[in-house]
This record gives sequence, C-alpha cells and structure tokens, in this order.
Amino acid sequence: MMHAVFMEAIIPHPALKRKFGRSSEDLCHLGCVRLAPGFSPCLYPYFSFENRPMTRGNPDGGFPTMLMQTAAKWAQTEFDGVDLGDARRTARVVKCATALAQTPGGTLPEPLSTWSELKAGYRLLANPEVSFERLQQPHWQRTQQSCGGRGEYLLIEDTTQLDFTSHEAATGLGRIGDDGGRGFFAHTTLALRVERWSAEREPVLNLLGLFWQQVWTRDDPTRKGRVSKSQRLKGPRESQRWAKAFDQSGGPPPGVKWTYVADRESDIGEVFAKTHQYGIDFIVRANQPRAVVAEEGNLFELAACAPVKGGLEVELRARPGRPARTARVQVRARALTIRGTWRPGGNLPSHTLNVVEIKEKDAPKDVEPLHWVLLTSWPCETLEECRSIMQAYCARWLIEEYHKALKSGTGMEESQLSTAHGLQALLGLLALVAVRLLSLKLAARAEPDKSVEPEMFGTEALAVLRAKHGQPKEGWTCRSTLVAIARLGGFLARKGDGDPGWLTIWRGWRRLVLLSEGYTLGVERCG
Repeated sequence: MMHAVFMEAIIPHPALKRKFGRSSEDLCHLGCVRLAPGFSPCLYPYFSFENRPMTRGNPDGGFPTMLMQTAAKWAQTEFDGVDLGDARRTARVVKCATALAQTPGGTLPEPLSTWSELKAGYRLLANPEVSFERLQQPHWQRTQQSCGGRGEYLLIEDTTQLDFTSHEAATGLGRIGDDGGRGFFAHTTLALRVERWSAEREPVLNLLGLFWQQVWTRDDPTRKGRVSKSQRLKGPRESQRWAKAFDQSGGPPPGVKWTYVADRESDIGEVFAKTHQYGIDFIVRANQPRAVVAEEGNLFELAACAPVKGGLEVELRARPGRPARTARVQVRARALTIRGTWRPGGNLPSHTLNVVEIKEKDAPKDVEPLHWVLLTSWPCETLEECRSIMQAYCARWLIEEYHKALKSGTGMEESQLSTAHGLQALLGLLALVAVRLLSLKLAARAEPDKSVEPEMFGTEALAVLRAKHGQPKEGWTCRSTLVAIARLGGFLARKGDGDPGWLTIWRGWRRLVLLSEGYTLGVERCG
C-alpha cells in the first residue's frame, strides 16, 4: 500500500516523534506535517536548491544540487538560525515560513488555517524584534559564503516597488510611482553560479539565493522647485543602493570570479568605483553620455564608431504587447577610459573599461530596434567574447522573474497587515519563498536529464502525473517532471512553447498537492 506525506498547518502531533524517532523530531516540533499510517518519513516533492557547505578554502566549489525538500525542512534550513532575542520567536518564524512555503499568499488566513495559529502569526509580524533584516541575515550569509567556492558567479541587481495603495488603513507607507501610490521599495541582489556555458555562449545557471536585499520607504515629502546637483549630491540618495551589497560582503576570494550585472539605472560613478575597490567584474548597460579621457566625443559617439566584431542573433523574450522574436544585431567593441564623475569634494577616479555596442539592423516595422551599449570589465577582442558578454547581460531577466514570483507567486501585495513594519517583516519571509519558486524554473534547465527517484519525489505524486499525462518516453527526469507539473497549471507543452514559466509551474504544483492528497485519502479508505 502506498502512502503520502502532505503538508498543512495543523495542531502539533507529539506522536510523530514516538512513532518515527529522531528523524521526525523536527517535523514534530514544527507541528506542520501529517503522515498516513505506517509511512516512513521521506522528502516530499518540492524542487529546491540546497548547497553543500562552502567556505573560501573549499576546493570543491560546492556544486549546487537540486533536491526535493519538505516545506518544513526548507523553512528550518532558512530560518532556524534567525536571532530574534527569544527561541520561541524563532520557532514561530519557522512554523509560519513552513505554512507560507506550502501555501504562498500575502494574506495569512489561508496558510495559517486555525485561529490560534493566525493570531500567533499576526503577533509575530507585529513584534518590533522581528525585522526584515533579522529574518534575512542568515540567508544572506549562507548565500555569500556559497559564492566563495571556486567558480564563476553572476550577481544581478534590480529594484521593484511593492504597491499597497488600495490598503488605505496601513500606516507607515511612503510614496511610490508618480507619488500617487503608497508602498515601499525592495532592491534585490540575486546570486547565481555559472555551471557551464552552452555552445551559443549562454550561461547555464544555478540559483544560490539572495546575496543581499534592501527595503526602504520614501516617506519624505515630494521636493518642490529646482534642486541643484550639488545640493542633491550632498545628502543621502536612493541611487546609493546600487552595489551597496559589496560594502557588507567584501569582494571574492582569490581564484573566484564575481560579475555584477545591472541595467541602466546603475550607471553611476560609485558602481565602477566599488567594483574596482572590491575586485569585482561588471556588465552594466550604459545610460550616461560620459566624457572620455583624451578623446573627442562622448561614450555613445565613440561606441558607435568602434571596430565591428561581427553579427549575432539575440532571442528576445515576449513582453506585454510585444511577442518574442529574434533580433539580428551588429556588434562593435573597444576599450576606453571614462572620466571620473564629479562629486562634492572632488572627482571620482577615472576607469578604463570595455564598451560593447549591440545594435539591431533591419528591425521589423513598428518595432523599436534593439540597441544596447554595455560597459564591462570582461575582454571583448573577439566576437565570441562579445557574445558571452551579451548572453550574461541577457540573464538579467531572472531578476525580473524573481520580482514577478514575489508579487504574483507569493501574493505579497495582497497582504492586509496594518503597518509598514509588519508588511516588511512578512516580506522577510516571502522574499525567500519567491527564491524557492524561481528555483523551480532553473532546476530543469541546469540538470534536465537527472532522474527523479520515486522515493524522493513521492510515489503518489508520480502516480497522479502518470494518470494525467502518461509515462514520459525518457522516464521521470527533472525536465519531464517539471513539464508535467506545469501542464497541471495550464502549460500546453507544444513543440514550440519552450520552457514552462514559473507561474504555470507553481499553479501546477499547488494542484498536484491537492490531487496527491486526494489520492492518498482514496488509498487509505479503499485499501
């Protein structure tokens, strides 16, 4: 007879420890696992990444391994080391994170289904000791340590706003958008390990986690009238968030390559100064017509007449109102020295770097031609080197996918918590749940042919997938299993559909949990 494990927020069950011994002690402590009679604990189907311990002296590099983890195991790994001044608070955080990982949602009543659990969750997030930074600090430390293993890493940054304009009762929120909305901002640095480069020089990436994340509220009044550049630069500026993560982490150890990847908003002098200070490579899209040392013309003018390296094709993702398409581009590249940016008290240092212009030729009508000017420390002498730079920059879409997972996948903006502090504390939990969701999408891509063991995934879950879609010809691999899950969430899996998105994967996963539970109940009742 087959039995399943399924997760739900229920009253603690002390019999778990007596029945299954020490291996179930954590599950008993969390009180969020229900086991069918006679079942030996195993890992429930949940795609995630878990990294072998990495230190700066670890010669193995700590290859990220895709494992199936229970929500309880994941939550304990992420939050058991959180210091909130009281062990009971930490235990409550682990319990809440377990429920949210199983049933992500910005509103707490669904994952915390009993009144006592819901009240405890509200009290936890309202506690001044439970802050966003404290909740995430252990995760940042583990991720930064993981980036110390021998190898190559991309550190991708971007900012998003979290909109709670419709939640009029919430206090402590600030201006967002055109100052007509209310909410706060989150600035994220994602860490990804380059496992290998494809024949097209596309990096195959494993998501390690959040390297760093910052939240802030724009609570100062809107500035009226003209403010001089000197006045603006003398005070604190939101632009100082870019590359700020490295002030906390420092640079990579010898023999390890970190590359900072960011869009046009990060084209500020301090970013180049910090990457140089900490020995970090960079790929940044240019935004400023910077002055160049000892040459006539600005950065963009000189990039436009740089030597041609050849032509390439770029696969552009679909965006709202714009279908996916292939752009044929001409690539130019050269080295130059940009003049140090003026700041009160003196100019920042000048920096020699490489500039790569990627410009579309013969774009379709009514389509804005692709035109990127990338500033980088990577070599760009050959077309293949330029292709690597372009493909590494294209990986920046992952930070956009992460923010989609945070907003739509976890439902962060649906929360009705009454204070900015509570909302930001909830973000401290859901931001890591979003990492878990995004890991689903990368899992099948990093190790597509790796076999999925029924004992690890769950025989009931595979039985459900087999009944719905049939047995894959190649067997249950990481990719075939992920596609089958996504099909439960609406993915059509047609020949030209490409890889499933995280949203269909997560919808399918939630449906699979329910179907597996029904399967188990049927087996229990019918024998």
